Amino acid sequence: MSNTIRRKSKAEPAPPTTLFLFGAHGDLVKRLLMPALYNLSRDGLLGDGLRIIGVDHNAISDEAFAQKLEDFIRTEAAAKIGKGDTALDPDLWAKLAKGISYVQGDFLDDSTYQALAAKIADSGTGNAVFYLATAPRFFSEVVRRLGSAGLLEETPDAFRRVVIEKPFGSDLQTAEALNACLLKVMSEKQIYRIDHYLGKETVQNILVSRFSNSLFEAFWNNHYIDHVQITAAETVGVETRGSFYEHTGALRDMVPNHLFQLLAMVAMEPPAAFGADAVRGEKAKVVGAIRPWSVEDARANSVRGQYAAGEVDGKPLAGYRQEGNVAPDSNTETYVALKVMIDNWRWVGVPFYLRTGKRMSVRDTEIVICFKPAPYAQFRDTEVDELQPTYLRIQIQPNEGMWFDLLAKRPGPALKMANIELGFAYKDFFEMQPSTGYETLIYDCLTGDQTLFQRADNIENGWRAVQPFLDAWQQDASVESYAAGENGPQAAEDLLTRDGRVWHSLG
Repeated sequence: MSNTIRRKSKAEPAPPTTLFLFGAHGDLVKRLLMPALYNLSRDGLLGDGLRIIGVDHNAISDEAFAQKLEDFIRTEAAAKIGKGDTALDPDLWAKLAKGISYVQGDFLDDSTYQALAAKIADSGTGNAVFYLATAPRFFSEVVRRLGSAGLLEETPDAFRRVVIEKPFGSDLQTAEALNACLLKVMSEKQIYRIDHYLGKETVQNILVSRFSNSLFEAFWNNHYIDHVQITAAETVGVETRGSFYEHTGALRDMVPNHLFQLLAMVAMEPPAAFGADAVRGEKAKVVGAIRPWSVEDARANSVRGQYAAGEVDGKPLAGYRQEGNVAPDSNTETYVALKVMIDNWRWVGVPFYLRTGKRMSVRDTEIVICFKPAPYAQFRDTEVDELQPTYLRIQIQPNEGMWFDLLAKRPGPALKMANIELGFAYKDFFEMQPSTGYETLIYDCLTGDQTLFQRADNIENGWRAVQPFLDAWQQDASVESYAAGENGPQAAEDLLTRDGRVWHSLG
């Protein structure tokens, strides 16, 4: 797993490659992928042989396409590459832009793929990566046509890879069908299912912290850990994604990919080696060990919420049903809280509580490890008899870092305790370059490291664990309301209260 622990300043530039960006006029390419490629070029991680080719149905010249990308980054995405009006280095961009071109074509037209083949033939290298930054409905069709055109055939001197963005299906059945389609025309080692959460430094640091510090691994089990909380809270609403969200909802959008990937990093067994196959194998095993709830248990261990109108900092905010492209009587969930159990020796009896929602009070993605209380019978009848839980908190965004609780005696004659936080924020110890979160993942794809990408069995195990909740909600699709700016419905608090626990405060 070299990309998890390597120092990028010593990484070799990626090999010459033709990178095709399907859906080239979409927000993903403009806001995230092109700024990420610029940052990789800034860091010297892209060789001179990289060619970037946009593929979409709109008519535009090579020069106009490159200029459109430059204008967008300069005005809309500058914060992802630097600070101030001079963030975009004209010389660096000119070097990158020399390799940018465009192919106009319909994704469902075979002639489009003949044009792509001609681009590869003219590139000077047989290496090619096809990045599907498209709507999910095109995934299978594009891959079939790439296979039919012979564009996925590898040789000893040339690789062919496909990058697919989530969602990887909408339930277990569609996930299995998508994987079957992909594996019919290429091997698993050619498929890069991307989850941008895994590109974040703090997420990658989970494995380093666990497996390189014997202190952590010694108590990383059900003997010392009471429960685990994983939270992904957003302050934004659905914004312009109403039509997408109506067919997706918070559970499909976040749980089987983002949250389960964080769960896997926390709960996986130490891999036999730090290679992609070993790491991904352990992640798939732990997701596969999530207890399959019955429909009744799934209903009892889940909460569906939807934000209503509210107010944040004196600013009125519309409810979900008042957003664009949303049905006025919609029951789509914008918040979900789940309790899951992992049935293996390390974690038996330890509940994992997951929650994610939009229009919450703060933006906060974090993992909270709650420890069992230490024996303190000798302190009976003192303040120590009512100690609060101690936590290890791993914050992924916005303030990336790790904090560990310790209890200490306050100065003075009385026995009074204080909770002390030990830890670090990344920004205090390391120089953090502006980034999109995609840099590591794109570089790993270009260099052939699959460690941070999901494998077919991991995807299917995730949907298998989620399917009981989908089945339960199909029978009862009601949602509980929470005001915009609150941290979810009351039922989410009750989910933990009934177990004698509480959510860790956000922020």
